[in-house]
Amino acid sequence: MSRIGKKPVQLPSGVNAAFTGRELVVSKGNVKLTQWVDPAIDVSIANGSIVFGRKSDDRRHKQLHGLYRAIANNMVDGLTKPFEKRLQIVGVGFGAKVLGKDYVEMTLGFANAIKVKIPAGITVTTPDPTNIIITGADRQKVGQLAAELRKLRKPEPYKGKGVRYIDEVVKRKAGKAVGAGAGG
Repeated sequence: MSRIGKKPVQLPSGVNAAFTGRELVVSKGNVKLTQWVDPAIDVSIANGSIVFGRKSDDRRHKQLHGLYRAIANNMVDGLTKPFEKRLQIVGVGFGAKVLGKDYVEMTLGFANAIKVKIPAGITVTTPDPTNIIITGADRQKVGQLAAELRKLRKPEPYKGKGVRYIDEVVKRKAGKAVGAGAGG
């Protein structure tokens, strides 16, 4: 049996869960997260916790058992303490700014600035032009937006310019100048 799938997901005070049809809905206040659940997985909500079961010991069912339990746990965690991703922009003239609540405008050395739409339920802040903080209750949306922003200009290995996660280590390479003195 899946070791992760066996653990019940505890619902803290103020967090409510409901399972109707094949939709798991976890909410707190006016924030609501939904997740479709595969028919091979049984969901029951009782005594302030969500418990997952599976129809058989088929390999796929075992995988889904742990997956949906982890997704539900992330939904509950996101409602109690929002997820956060931090990005750093490195490069002369590179930067970002938030336009209202709908778009992030990235200046990354291209001819035009790039506008990226912010999904509903996600908050983006730029304390300064070279740092971006993405927060939200939905872990998947937070990570997806961070990946899309990083993809616009990945950090390159020679000068390190580009968009990177704040804790990302970029392996630097030596340029052409290293071997220039040998040939003469």
